[in-house]
Amino acid sequence: MSKQEITAVYAASFIQGVGYVAFPAAATIFTNPHEFNFSSTMYGSLFIPQAILSIAFSLLSIKLCNRYGSKPVYFLGLIANLISMVLLALSTVAMHNTSWAFGILLTATAFLGLGLGLTAPTLNTIAALLYPEKINSIILIVNALLGVGTVLAPIFMAIFVGFGFWWGFPVLMTILIFLLLLYSIPLQFPGGKTAVSQASQKISIPPRFWLFVVFAVLYGIIETLNGNWALIYMKKHVHASIKVQSLALATFWGMLTVGRVLFAAIEKQFAEWRAFRILPFIAAVAFILLASLPPNNVYLAIFAFGLAGFGCSALYPLTISFGDKQLTSFTASIAGGVLASDLFGYGIAAFGAGPLLDRSIMSLKEIYAVGAFIALILGGLAYIITQKSAVKQEERR
Repeated sequence: MSKQEITAVYAASFIQGVGYVAFPAAATIFTNPHEFNFSSTMYGSLFIPQAILSIAFSLLSIKLCNRYGSKPVYFLGLIANLISMVLLALSTVAMHNTSWAFGILLTATAFLGLGLGLTAPTLNTIAALLYPEKINSIILIVNALLGVGTVLAPIFMAIFVGFGFWWGFPVLMTILIFLLLLYSIPLQFPGGKTAVSQASQKISIPPRFWLFVVFAVLYGIIETLNGNWALIYMKKHVHASIKVQSLALATFWGMLTVGRVLFAAIEKQFAEWRAFRILPFIAAVAFILLASLPPNNVYLAIFAFGLAGFGCSALYPLTISFGDKQLTSFTASIAGGVLASDLFGYGIAAFGAGPLLDRSIMSLKEIYAVGAFIALILGGLAYIITQKSAVKQEERR
């Protein structure tokens, strides 16, 4: 039965990826004066309930799996995602009533946060239990498929915008999630009450875990500065069309996914610790480029977002992987803890940039300059995290 279960896990990863970028993909629709007419602060505020609920339920997901089993948690996460997409589609009815539309969309992102917090760690757990001998590659595949979904989200949105009804995108997502729920009903997922409880016994938090927490928070910030604000950058600074805006965002997520697949494929030829150390500096170069570009440089801007995506690519799954290897007594909590930390960084960047822009405290180019500094800090932390891995590999030689 494992083939059917892993198919469901892979499909859910893809759908979760699409849902994750659904709201950022509509950024210029939300901020368009002729549509929702949200300010940058209002747009950024949409992601506050998503971040809060994602963090809370990613931390609770192991306990919920322990008490109820992985399948109910998986189902509840998908249902929350489905409700989110239904609300996103319905928001078009209140488009010209800003307060009503804002309330509907806040509720929609809250359900998306609930779905993400429940689904993402549970998918990693189920996949790892299905193929424990391939845990590293399986985690990379799950996150790569999530990445494929993030790539296609802005493309889907651009297609439906071109057809004249952007809300067709969340309608399509609603149908896909409903079909996946039907497919999953007869499946038997590993990680029932007994299995998960044995993997999540109460133990003290290792001090080194906080190093991974800080890394994941900072990573969440640099990923979100690209993922949530790329469309705004392309519109206001590059003056690009909606199709080119979507292309830039798709390029970021596309290169992020390509990097994850590439580093999974060349794991034996190119050590994971080397990739982990190099990638933050590639992201820093991308941020420097975005911070220094003169207006209307469409091709260089798209290149920079692609470079940023490649720089971010394997950092998240490798953070989980190194955490599993280095904190063996705490391994059951690594995926949820890293995701929660990543989402905390997501919340900081998703909301924090809005007031800075609206009050003219900083421009988006200046915010990207700060992103370069954060990426350099990540490079230093990556060196510390992988020091033992590098020494071990040298000793084997």
